[in-house]
Amino acid sequence: MKLVRYGKIGEEKPGIIDADGKIRDLSAHVSDINGASISSKSLAEIAKIDINSLDVVEGNPRLGSCVTGIGKFMCIGLNYSDHAAETGAEIPEHPILFQKATSAVVGPNDDVYIPRNSTATDWEVELGVIIGEKCKYVDEKNALDYVAGYCVINDVSERDFQTKLTGQWTKGKSCDTFGPTGPYLVTKDEIKDIQNLDMTLNVNGKRMQTGTTSTMIFTVAECISHLSQLMTLHPGDVISTGTPPGVGMGIKPEPIYLKEGDTMEVWIEGLGTQNQTVKKDA
Repeated sequence: MKLVRYGKIGEEKPGIIDADGKIRDLSAHVSDINGASISSKSLAEIAKIDINSLDVVEGNPRLGSCVTGIGKFMCIGLNYSDHAAETGAEIPEHPILFQKATSAVVGPNDDVYIPRNSTATDWEVELGVIIGEKCKYVDEKNALDYVAGYCVINDVSERDFQTKLTGQWTKGKSCDTFGPTGPYLVTKDEIKDIQNLDMTLNVNGKRMQTGTTSTMIFTVAECISHLSQLMTLHPGDVISTGTPPGVGMGIKPEPIYLKEGDTMEVWIEGLGTQNQTVKKDA
């Protein structure tokens, strides 16, 4: 299933994508796409619904983030071997964890705003993992049992804030609009092999990132298991699992960063496409 949230900011309704790619209204069955509605039991109930009996959502409504009420937005840094190589970083012994403020989360096609005093706003296509079941001390073998689904994330990053403001990477990752999430929550049963998905990101129509989840240093299951040893993961929590090579900061001889008017197209196989326009914050 592909679950969505559609409508104006703050007024989103739950929906499901039918076989023709149209949004069908789910609001008679669930109040929203959140931790309460994406457990295995809840998803099984949604799967029983005759999609063709649901009202078609007319027009081309805005899409919100594909899950709401996110408790923790966790990010894994330097998790692709080819990306680590382009940055000159050593392969980490354990997953690098930082947090992205949930206030950064926006819809997949919402505008991305360059914050004040920014000169190094960058792009990062990432696979998002959405937790569906309470998860603590799980082993790698069973870790994917706790996943509700997957999504596309653009882990927008301000590199100077990230590396020069003294402190954790969170500073450069949490600016408003730096977390486009969606378009869909794609339930895990639709993805045959989460470690074999192609992923791309274009800026102004030019390919910047080309990668595959097969080059992850720590697999999705390893990331979930590792985090669950440190903290309880709750339904609705999101893990952004790292980015392949081609980010702006890695371009030689000089980095290239986003500027007002740029557009980004962010895609992962089976999970859909995001499109953002870059603007300057007031």
